[in-house]
Amino acid sequence: QGVSRVGSSIVGTSVKRTDVIGKVTGTARYAGDVKLAGMLHGKMKRSTIAHANIRRIDASRALALPGVKAVLTHENVPRVLHYGAPHPRSISVTCDQYILDRKVRYWGEGVAAVAATSEEIAEEALDLIEVEYEPLPAVFTVEAAQAPGAPQIHETAYAGNVLFKPVVVTRGDVAQGFAEADLVIEGEYETGRPTPAYMEPNVCVCQWDNTGKLTVWVSTQAAFMVRGILAEVLGLPLTRVRVLVDHMGGGFGAKQDLFQHEFLCALLAKETRHPVRMEYTRGETFVGGRSRHPCKIWLKQGFKRDGTIVAREARTVFDSGAYGSHGPGVTIVGTTALTSLYRCENVRLEGRCVYTNAPIAGAFRGYGVVQTYYALDIQMDEAAERLGMDPVELKLKNAVREGDMAPSDHPLVGHGLEDCIRRGAAEVGWAALRQRPREQAGTLRRGWGMGCEMHGSSAYPGIKEQGNAIVKMNEDGTAVLLTGAAGLGTGAHTALAQIVAEELGLAFDAVSVVHGDTDIVPWDIGAFASHTTFMVGRAAQMAAAEVKRQLLQRAGEQLEVAAEDLEVRDGVIAVRGVAGRRITVRECMGPKLGIPAANLVGNGTYTPTKSYSFAAHFVEVQVDIATGQIDVLQVIPVHEVGKVVHPIAAAGQIEGGIQQGIGHTLTEDYVIDPATGRSLNAGFVDYKMPLSLDMPPIRTILLETAPDPGGPYGAKGIGEDPIIAIGPAIANAVHDAIGVRFRHFPITPEQVLAALKEKAGAAA
Repeated sequence: QGVSRVGSSIVGTSVKRTDVIGKVTGTARYAGDVKLAGMLHGKMKRSTIAHANIRRIDASRALALPGVKAVLTHENVPRVLHYGAPHPRSISVTCDQYILDRKVRYWGEGVAAVAATSEEIAEEALDLIEVEYEPLPAVFTVEAAQAPGAPQIHETAYAGNVLFKPVVVTRGDVAQGFAEADLVIEGEYETGRPTPAYMEPNVCVCQWDNTGKLTVWVSTQAAFMVRGILAEVLGLPLTRVRVLVDHMGGGFGAKQDLFQHEFLCALLAKETRHPVRMEYTRGETFVGGRSRHPCKIWLKQGFKRDGTIVAREARTVFDSGAYGSHGPGVTIVGTTALTSLYRCENVRLEGRCVYTNAPIAGAFRGYGVVQTYYALDIQMDEAAERLGMDPVELKLKNAVREGDMAPSDHPLVGHGLEDCIRRGAAEVGWAALRQRPREQAGTLRRGWGMGCEMHGSSAYPGIKEQGNAIVKMNEDGTAVLLTGAAGLGTGAHTALAQIVAEELGLAFDAVSVVHGDTDIVPWDIGAFASHTTFMVGRAAQMAAAEVKRQLLQRAGEQLEVAAEDLEVRDGVIAVRGVAGRRITVRECMGPKLGIPAANLVGNGTYTPTKSYSFAAHFVEVQVDIATGQIDVLQVIPVHEVGKVVHPIAAAGQIEGGIQQGIGHTLTEDYVIDPATGRSLNAGFVDYKMPLSLDMPPIRTILLETAPDPGGPYGAKGIGEDPIIAIGPAIANAVHDAIGVRFRHFPITPEQVLAALKEKAGAAA
């Protein structure tokens, strides 16, 4: 599509990030930093019961409190059913939410909102709102929710408490495959409920002007989706909603959703005719935020003696919590992922998603695949042990490769997974490690494990995505990129600027980025699915290529040569093969024929299909058999990403994903009371994340062996990949250390001690 494919000088370089000065000096402006004249403070009253009808709600005492300007309940807000997440009418999400409802479905759901002149008065007012509940039976597990006679949580469900028609995937002849197998292994696996735990809490500021236009400052990954859903629910045209997002302090997928506060903040601002600010407390980011979907997986596979997989059967059940959010998308992606990673011609899979009265699960880095690949990769290690094979040998034998069909029914490019496994095994000396003598002195046991993954860049085919970009040249030869892509803290805008500078032949500092204002920048679907660099980067490259075409056409007229005979590099346009025939980009853009400057503008629109990145993580752990403590000693992650745009940023994504993955595997779990549904550890004191001092040495290796023709300069996504492979690598390493195989996460010290005791009893 007119973009260059040749060597690069800016792409592949760790240039200084465009947001670094603002962040390290504290001058970067986040949504919570917005201060407006006359601004009021909003707070939300939350339910103290997990499942109930609201029989009566009385806000009169709160309204009488001096400083209180408005109170909203389900009785005075629009009753419009909405998706609560981006991509309305997509198969990924569910239309089952109201701003405030006559019914509560989980402990901590918002039932009213207050606007007051201070946060303290707003908090006091919440206690004055009287709510009388009619309790309903509640279910907190997928088993209870699917049992005969279980209470119906949503009338809109597909059947009982099952959100939508179960996903069923079949290939080949599974019965015949198992009949041919020399070894059949089956197991049950279970994953916990970790939360994103982003540093910046959910926050929103809303203001209406005298023309009836709503301006929203909000921490979101999907500004245009916020605009669209707010407009739809509040009955506004899109021209009457403007969403602003400058800097973000993390999202990890969860901030794709709209939470209750965006709607309530807008309505409180309209009611009071003052700007209103609503910010979640840290506890509210747990209670009213989004977690990863807890999942139960039954997996069965058949193997030939040489390790060939001949059959795979699986049933997955995802716990969506009280609302659908991304439950359908997560279930589809997580279930269909089991067709891939390791090749198998005979497959039968079923995936379902179930409502419970637990907190809402939503989109989270690794979107369904963290759960199912955890089960698949651990079972592969178990099969290797039973077959008397090296896990590396077994995984290499079955690794997907060029031409195989991915879960999206898109053919894979290259042999990225094999490349990662081979490079990692060589890097750690895997063959020697497998033969090493085992030390039994003292209470410490060490072990090595490896885990693999593949993940798509883009959400195709579930969502028909589109990346857009506008590039324009300034009269001094610099350029501006306009993009709707959000920056979650990943350095995305820096990478996009690098791509534009590379394509235009300019210095990196000659390209600026305008973003974060839905009234100015082109439409963007949101930052998720590891697609910003892949999809928006490609659109930016296409827009820059169009500007370059116009630029060379103009320069050709000035140099009296054909545009195709010109090249541009380092801000200089030169005639190929002719020394001295050159003009700077700045000179080219200057006055011509009395016109002050050229108007060179390029638009890029890219609709991707699918690209896949691959990784293999090699991990050493230490287990104390006296205390059950598991420590990760070192990680060697190998990632194949097509083309590295910014090496330090790429490594940072990998290290951050590994930190989250270590937490999910060993310590992190958002716990609710199994009797009441009440949150038990909604805060950083009791929700245990690994901190900087807990992190092991990480030796990251980036491969560029399978560039994808769909990405800019062959680049693919990397955002989600590192959180997927680290979990099974740790679990497999623990088994190598103590001979106990865990099929769940998190793996706690208490469980390690109990398993060792059971193992000792069995041996006796």
